[in-house]
Amino acid sequence: MNTELHPLIQRIEPPFWFSGMHNPEIQILFYGNNIAQCQITIPNNSAITNVKRTENPNFIFVTINTQKIAANEIDFIFKQKDKTTFIQKYELRARRKNASLRKSFDSSDTIYLLMPDRFANGNKNNDNDKFTIEKYNRDLPGGRHGGDIEGIIQHLDYIHSLGITTIWSTPLCEDNDPEYSYHGYGQSDVYKIDPRFGTNEDYIRLANEIHQRDMKLVMDYVTNHWGLQHWMVQDLPTADWIHQFENYTQTNHKRSTISDPNASEIDRNTCINGWFVPSMPDLNIVNPLVFNYLIQNAIWWIEYANLDGLRIDTYNYSEPEYIAKWTKAITNEYPEFNLVGEITMRNQGLLSYWQKDSPIGKIQNFNSNLPSVMDFALLDAFQIIFDEDDGSWDRGITRVYDIIARDFLFPNANNLLIFAENHDSKRFNQIYNNDIRKYKMAMCMLATLRGIPQLYYGSEIGMSGDQNLGDADIRRDFPGGWDSDENNAFNPETRSECQNAYFDFTSKLFHWRKTNDAVHFGKTTHYIPEHNVYVYFRYNLLKSVMVIINNNPENQEISTLRFKENIGEYKTAKDVLTDEIYQLENTIFIEGKSALILELE
Repeated sequence: MNTELHPLIQRIEPPFWFSGMHNPEIQILFYGNNIAQCQITIPNNSAITNVKRTENPNFIFVTINTQKIAANEIDFIFKQKDKTTFIQKYELRARRKNASLRKSFDSSDTIYLLMPDRFANGNKNNDNDKFTIEKYNRDLPGGRHGGDIEGIIQHLDYIHSLGITTIWSTPLCEDNDPEYSYHGYGQSDVYKIDPRFGTNEDYIRLANEIHQRDMKLVMDYVTNHWGLQHWMVQDLPTADWIHQFENYTQTNHKRSTISDPNASEIDRNTCINGWFVPSMPDLNIVNPLVFNYLIQNAIWWIEYANLDGLRIDTYNYSEPEYIAKWTKAITNEYPEFNLVGEITMRNQGLLSYWQKDSPIGKIQNFNSNLPSVMDFALLDAFQIIFDEDDGSWDRGITRVYDIIARDFLFPNANNLLIFAENHDSKRFNQIYNNDIRKYKMAMCMLATLRGIPQLYYGSEIGMSGDQNLGDADIRRDFPGGWDSDENNAFNPETRSECQNAYFDFTSKLFHWRKTNDAVHFGKTTHYIPEHNVYVYFRYNLLKSVMVIINNNPENQEISTLRFKENIGEYKTAKDVLTDEIYQLENTIFIEGKSALILELE
């Protein structure tokens, strides 16, 4: 992938770049022993706009303007103190046609979140690597289990058969931590796929295979921190490349201090600058070199791998003004690109603050520029409501009604990412003791509420896991992803009856969702729940969908008279899962703890 390096240069980052970018300037990092002592020129020397040396002589940062440079190799001429010279070639590549106008994921999509180490081991030859510390140990719950990119590729047809349109994988870049490196969030090289997952070329192949199935690929990107083993943390370019303290200081995780007008400076600074955990040094995005590095790295992956979106880990742990500028730099290059930020806040006003053009943020003259945020308020509701049978004023299904009722807080509620679980939460099927009725209710709501639904791998076959036993238990291996597995849930013939019941329902539901644009972009009208029953409509000018969620354990007879403003002249409706026809002039019968999705006809 890289242009061949001269012996005196150990690294160049980005390893290559692209011509014809919206921002024509590129900051190139050259790394080598005492490389900063060299003078650098290029044949068109006026293209060099800045040369930055730091207190570390092993780094030199050269900024060039590529506006008038065609896709080609550039000769960087290094002159050493003894007047000897050498040339390092640097490649500018041509972009794909209409690369800047690439389409992204939106509310017509359904996202499948998977952890590659726990999904499928497609290539046993990369289970270990001589240059990475942690070795394969599937017997250790928190160890490396061997799942990889090849395993994902081999099971893309399985994912596609679920009605999934988009895949979000947790990070795949190298994480060389000595333990717990399987999750990938403590990265040690952000231009290199972890060799235990595969190669950069394997990642390109994954993207191509996904696109051939008319699906999309979202990269999990981390702006807030790296791992202790990151090569630059081992030899810092500048002392303030990461946040450092006299004594180790961890973030207080109180992200409300960022928007709190009454917050103390020490609390706010500790939140933003403190480390996430001792093994994850906190990046100083305010440092211009770090800032440009992170912008370029994200853009490089978008161009190189032809990505369809980014999910940004721990988004609001970074300094808000600069993470907003980082986001704007991405969307300046890709105006139709979607980025979803992990904003682990449950209060909808605080969540809204972080979505682009938020009326809450505007009060403080802040705009995150972030198109999408993860709806943790709805997650919390999903994880408790189906065991709340009484349906009193603020419990049971009313919790969801109240959340949707506050959509006015968001400039674009339809671009929220909605989910019933993920890799950091309690497992849905564990909470509800694998009661498939409750799973079906939750999935029917994910498929029809405003927003972009995200499923977590394995839920569709009834997988569970107890977070009280540690995160590894909510990140179990997918059965059938390893040759030695007794149960192969990828194959309908080898699934258990229970696994097939989960899968068949999920597949039918989300395949239907792909066909109905009223639930993608339509309006919502909902009705105050009665007897723990929630009724809402998703509709546009041509289609209307009626959703009935009966969170009451008892069967219910629902009179349609109350919903006349949405039913209008429609006479019948078809159950999208059973094809049963309902007469809308009559009452509708619905079983306890169940859901109906009706297309009005």
